Amino acid sequence: MKKVTNELIIQTAEQLLATDDDVTLAKISHDLNITHAALYKHFKNKDDLWTAVLKQWFSREIIAKITPPATATPAKVALKAWLWQLVNAKKTTYNTNPRMFALNTRYIDDRPAVLREVLQPAYLEINQIMGYEMAETAKAETILATLAVFMLPTFKETWNWPDYKDRFEALWALIEPGL
Repeated sequence: MKKVTNELIIQTAEQLLATDDDVTLAKISHDLNITHAALYKHFKNKDDLWTAVLKQWFSREIIAKITPPATATPAKVALKAWLWQLVNAKKTTYNTNPRMFALNTRYIDDRPAVLREVLQPAYLEINQIMGYEMAETAKAETILATLAVFMLPTFKETWNWPDYKDRFEALWALIEPGL
């Protein structure tokens, strides 16, 4: 029998979410062969579990899919390429995994404090690319905020419009001089 860990619970929940619209804590505990109450030793409630599942999913399916720029690339060129990959990773998840995208919207994107936490690796990557102080992420957060139309689910219907890249280029032309 496997030792039940937070990671095993998260993996089990995500596997169930891949095929079931109505995953309950009871279903997760059944699959793990533990009592429903035993889940509460690991997560305080369903919301806490879903947040953990989706933080991990976002990190794996969005952030980890972005290739870091070559170190010899000029900072602004590297940042533009990195941001383009980021917005396209988000767009791809919307187009290919609507169930997880919807859950991500509910448990991550619609909760600013959680979203900010999930985006910390992105802020640090921007800081590294631009040579900003690693401990201070305000500039990186501001850069990502300018991409709201490419990142926030409210705008998801626009992500497949034919002028998507043109709109990104226009936005980049506005922010690049301020970097």
